[in-house]
Amino acid sequence: MRFRHRLLAAALPLLLAACAPQLVRIKGDAALLNAQAAREHVLAHTDHWTLEGRLGVSDGHTGGSGGFTWTQDGDSYRFVFRTPITGRSFELSGGPDGALLEGLDGGPLRGTDAEALMRRALGWEVPLHDLRAWVLGLRADSGPAELAFGDNQLPSLLTQDGWTVDYRAWDTARQPALPTTIFAARPPYKVRLSVENWTIR
Repeated sequence: MRFRHRLLAAALPLLLAACAPQLVRIKGDAALLNAQAAREHVLAHTDHWTLEGRLGVSDGHTGGSGGFTWTQDGDSYRFVFRTPITGRSFELSGGPDGALLEGLDGGPLRGTDAEALMRRALGWEVPLHDLRAWVLGLRADSGPAELAFGDNQLPSLLTQDGWTVDYRAWDTARQPALPTTIFAARPPYKVRLSVENWTIR
């Protein structure tokens, strides 16, 4: 890319589930900042959607990949993961009161934290809380974020909460645009997400 503009957030990032977007002071190109602020304003209330695609998870030694369907209804969610080799699937669902993991050997598992539940059951490190914002191309509410923009004037790289999120493709036919290929990494962990279909309600 010929032009990459790095922007450092100096305040708390946009809270995805908040009633109104928070103002964020950052250094950098005003036009890119205004465009991103406009995207965040429009998408701030986007919390009812279904996302279908493929997911790959790795810790450098082991991992898994397959198709998934992620349904978000406000603060409640349902995540179904399907493995192509065995044909088996598991389902993670929950909300503010806790999480339920079903479909694995040993019976259903319950916990107060969905990320900890997946880590304990599968050994997967997936930043589910932050990913809810990142899949929309937004900053999460987990602390300051550093953004880089590509020639398309959309985020190309986001660094937050120890993770580096690489936006490799966008659906620019949508307004506002939404990412379709997302690579997130916090060594040794990697999460690869390819979006095949977005349904926003």
